[in-house]
Amino acid sequence: MTVTSNSAAPIETPQSPEERSRALRDTLGHFATGVTVVTTLDAGGKPVGMTVNSFNSVSLDPALILWSIDRGSLGYAAFTECERFAVHVLKGDQQHVSNLFAGRGADKFGQVKWHQGPQNIPQLDDCAALFHCRRAQNIDGGDHTILLGEVLEFTAGGGEPLVFHRGRYRALAGE
Repeated sequence: MTVTSNSAAPIETPQSPEERSRALRDTLGHFATGVTVVTTLDAGGKPVGMTVNSFNSVSLDPALILWSIDRGSLGYAAFTECERFAVHVLKGDQQHVSNLFAGRGADKFGQVKWHQGPQNIPQLDDCAALFHCRRAQNIDGGDHTILLGEVLEFTAGGGEPLVFHRGRYRALAGE
């Protein structure tokens, strides 16, 4: 396998596991993604949420989406055991929401506008799109678990999406 830099000449894959992992992460960062926040309730009924950019569509019929969670994440048990969750596609002006839910600690839900959605799942206000899902399956994915969700309800609020590329938030190019 070859890793290339911004120059035209390819460079060899780093040899140490740490260097290889960092190089792979940097290379994967060349793929621009949207930014989402996924929310659910933990076993005690407390709202839990985290920023996720691994969101993707799977199927229209049946309506399925997926996202993945690191096995070491604080909310791992809540998300991999929940019955329902919501995926919020963030708007371009919601970097603060992304940063809030990407961090550890803090009262995340005390710093954003939200309400209880279907099945009492926390629903963030004013997002570009929202998907309420039933967790259909957990799939082993190495150091992550892939969550397959059946889309039960969805809404599109509109607006430009928040985009993440090469470690930074980006704006879409004009038409």
